[in-house]
Amino acid sequence: MERDESRQRVLSDFVRPSALAPFRIRNYRFQWPADLLTSWAFEMEMIILGWYVLVETGSVLLLTVFASLGYIGTLVAPMFGVVGDRIGHRDLLAMMRASYGVLAGVLMTLALSGHLSSLFVFIVAALMGVVRPSDLGVRGALVATIMPREQLIGAISISRTTMDTARIAGALSGAGLFAALGMGPAYVAIVCLYMIATALTLCIVAPASRHPVGEVDSEVLRSPLRDLKEGVAYCWRTPAMRAALWVAFVANLTAYPLTNGLLPYVAKTIYGTNQTGLGYLSASFAIGSLAGSILLSLLGGIRVARLMIAATVLWYATLLLFVQMQTVPTAIVCLVVAGFSQSLAMISIAVILMRSSAENFRGRVMGVRMMVIYGLPFGLLAAGSLIDAIGFPATGTLYAAAGLAMILATVLHWRADLWPVHAPANAR
Repeated sequence: MERDESRQRVLSDFVRPSALAPFRIRNYRFQWPADLLTSWAFEMEMIILGWYVLVETGSVLLLTVFASLGYIGTLVAPMFGVVGDRIGHRDLLAMMRASYGVLAGVLMTLALSGHLSSLFVFIVAALMGVVRPSDLGVRGALVATIMPREQLIGAISISRTTMDTARIAGALSGAGLFAALGMGPAYVAIVCLYMIATALTLCIVAPASRHPVGEVDSEVLRSPLRDLKEGVAYCWRTPAMRAALWVAFVANLTAYPLTNGLLPYVAKTIYGTNQTGLGYLSASFAIGSLAGSILLSLLGGIRVARLMIAATVLWYATLLLFVQMQTVPTAIVCLVVAGFSQSLAMISIAVILMRSSAENFRGRVMGVRMMVIYGLPFGLLAAGSLIDAIGFPATGTLYAAAGLAMILATVLHWRADLWPVHAPANAR
């Protein structure tokens, strides 16, 4: 098996790059569908539960509280990175996905038995929110482990399509199942997706450890907090990493709240549409994101730091237009462009982090990357209060303008590490 993997990696150097090249790696052929099904289930749950909370409570503030619960685990995400570096990213990912299935099964049982309430939804959302934010980071570290370096941009880009297609198929199917059959049957499908994803993850052959047994034993005895401290210090020492992490934090604080947690409120209150309309809005953002992921998987020799800057600026410019839209068709156009630009920005950030990190630090680096997502619940909670006070258009304009200003300040501060062609972050 290892001989086949080595032969495939050698041959990949002589084969013309293509969008499907990562699928020549056996492990990737299992990881990609596992990530896809997990992402589908995530999106179905967000659509179904977000609509349920908004209808049951009638409060945009409680909706933002619910959405924020999904990210409370970002503070402990670096510890998931530490665990992944110790026990293996494959094993950790499988355990995480099994836990999603168990928690989804609880909601399924409550819904089918007629005992579901907003309180139970908030409790389960909080429990899942401890684990789920780390899924993206762990899967990214696993991709970097099983893929050759020269295929990393293509592999991460194609891996990103699992989330993009999930926001299309998952959002539309989740909204459709919820509207047609009710919450219980919809959750039966979600539980099945999580269980199949867990089985596929276990089919990945974990790479053999490169460390001697004695070295592994000494690492196991080390304090996890010491490993965590080393991971944070490792990111802090690298200017390109710090810049990429700051861009990710700003985006989560000021950009994602407008198109993620607040989308049910926008669909229901601003546009007066139903679950199906919400599904279309969510899917339109994903269509643009999918287009960005596919485009980047086809291109080579990209200056990723420059791409990150340009895509992020376009993202915020589009959001400034989106928050002023008053009809669903015009909002869909803005969301497609916003999704396209955010995909390019997020993929660029992931590539910068993975290329800049040593293999034994990848889990901790992606853990720190997930920790900056904690800006999202802060942004959501603040937006909920601001919307009640000044309305959605004014709140959205404030968020987009403030985010754009902080991104430009970031570029100016780290311009020597992000813009020059010869900068390591722009290496091809």
